[in-house]
Amino acid sequence: MSFEAHGGTRGGKTHGGPLTRLVNRFVARRARRSATASMGPMKLAVLTTIGARSGLPRENPVGWFPGGDGSYLVVASANGARNNPAWFHNIAAHPDDVTLEIGPRKIAVSAEQLHGAEREAALRSIVEAAPQFAGYNDKTDRVIPVVRLTERPAPPS
Repeated sequence: MSFEAHGGTRGGKTHGGPLTRLVNRFVARRARRSATASMGPMKLAVLTTIGARSGLPRENPVGWFPGGDGSYLVVASANGARNNPAWFHNIAAHPDDVTLEIGPRKIAVSAEQLHGAEREAALRSIVEAAPQFAGYNDKTDRVIPVVRLTERPAPPS
C-alpha cells in the first residue's frame, strides 16, 4: 500500500531546536541500553530512516507496540501536531531502508502504512496499551498514520 502524508489545519505544538535534540539523544541512548527500555506503557526503540531530501541517515527515538504477527507498530502522532513528523516522510520516501534498534539489537525492517479497518484495529490496541494516544486525535484534524515495521529477511551469504 502507498503512504499518505496529509497535514491538518490544526494541531498541538511541535517542539524543535537544541533542547529537543538533546532530549532525543538521551532517549535514544536509553533505548539502545536495554531491550526493555520504556516510557510509561511504550517500549522504546531508535528508528533510523534515510532523509527524504538529504539522503542522509536520520535517527529518532520512537515508542513501539507489538503488531501481533512479529511486526512492530509505530504511530506518527507527533503529539497531535498539525503535520506528520519528519521520520514519517522519510519512511514514505524509503520504506525498504529502515532500521529499528531495540536495545543492542539492530533490525532491518520494511515499512507499510496501515489503512482502513486494519489501521483502526491497530490504533485501538495501541490506545488500550497507551491511553494518551487517544488524545492526539482530538488535537488535530489530520489522520494520524500507523506504520507496521516488518523484519526484512537477511541477505543470502
